[in-house]
Amino acid sequence: MAAKTGAFRAAREEKSKRVAPGARPPKPTAADLDRLIHERTRLAIVSALAVNPSLTFNVLKQLLRVTDGNLSVHARKLEDAGYIGCAKSFAGRVPKTEYRLTPLGRRALEKYLDHMEALIHATRER
Repeated sequence: MAAKTGAFRAAREEKSKRVAPGARPPKPTAADLDRLIHERTRLAIVSALAVNPSLTFNVLKQLLRVTDGNLSVHARKLEDAGYIGCAKSFAGRVPKTEYRLTPLGRRALEKYLDHMEALIHATRER
């Protein structure tokens, strides 16, 4: 239910920010950044999954150099928003958690990166 709520909220926010044809888009501000992705660990998770079809919990933990609890909390927030998917299985008797970036997560990351590029460009213009 939370994933649907997060996806609905993201779609509603996206729709409200559309610019009329011929109108100038507003200059980006830091306040407009997607706070969910902007946090360092969550940005690292989404970025790692953007260049890999999927990654296991242990691989992500080693790659990002975070604790089990830290990765768990951040991954859950991204999962609740619908940005990443999680599949749990067993390899023998050992549990295996695997994450992948969802299409919504990929769009959110691309939008975030576009926003950061626009902020950098606007800052350099001054």
